[in-house]
Amino acid sequence: MKLHRVPARTGLLWVRLGLRTFARQPLAMGGLFFLFILGVSALAMVPVLGAPLALSLVPAATLGLMAATKEADRGRFPMPAVLATAFRAGRERVHAMLLLGGLYALGSIAVMALSALLAGDVPKLPADGTEGAEAVLDNPALLRHLAWQAVLYIPLGLLFWHAPALVHWHGVHPVKSLFFSLVACWANMGALLVFMLGWAGVFFAASLVLVLLSSLLGGAGTLQVLLFPVASLLSAAFFTSLYFTFRDSFLTDEGTPPA
Repeated sequence: MKLHRVPARTGLLWVRLGLRTFARQPLAMGGLFFLFILGVSALAMVPVLGAPLALSLVPAATLGLMAATKEADRGRFPMPAVLATAFRAGRERVHAMLLLGGLYALGSIAVMALSALLAGDVPKLPADGTEGAEAVLDNPALLRHLAWQAVLYIPLGLLFWHAPALVHWHGVHPVKSLFFSLVACWANMGALLVFMLGWAGVFFAASLVLVLLSSLLGGAGTLQVLLFPVASLLSAAFFTSLYFTFRDSFLTDEGTPPA
């Protein structure tokens, strides 16, 4: 495996490829993303161990969505079983993916703990979710907590950006995959920045369209109805584009894309 540096404009290409591939198989990619979110959310509700277990499955689930994108890009319909791709590659690769998932869970917990420490005392929402909730949401400590989380998740995200694909498709050791992922992201930081700005523009444009539609069709009620499905579909399209960021960031020893 060799690092492949790409120009910054490639970031927009990744956005277009993600949107185009999603448009080819919107039901499949949208449904797989929904299953991913549903499974992780359901597991997270299990007392005590649920949240760490849910976090540990994120790299494997992300790999599953990348494998689905690979299928859709080749004109095939990705079936739900593709989400379990990481666990159908032999015992060694499964163990490596589980180790990577454990590292991701530890990293996420560390980010949340450190952001809470830096933000100070973060108030908790009331148990019934009603009385006092508005005061909690307006508390500056909560905003600081969320801001610190966003900042601290950036290095964690770069470490794990390409790691699941490197572990699964190319047998890279989980710890080494984190290093290679970070180096590749740093080398192609311009393209990744354009990629993120491009997706920010897509979400912003979609938000404007929703606001205009809601003003024409019934106000805030219409906006509330449309917001969740549109945000979910755009998030699915975003995850669809992740495969292309990996494919173009590495080359095999023969000089061809890795997957």
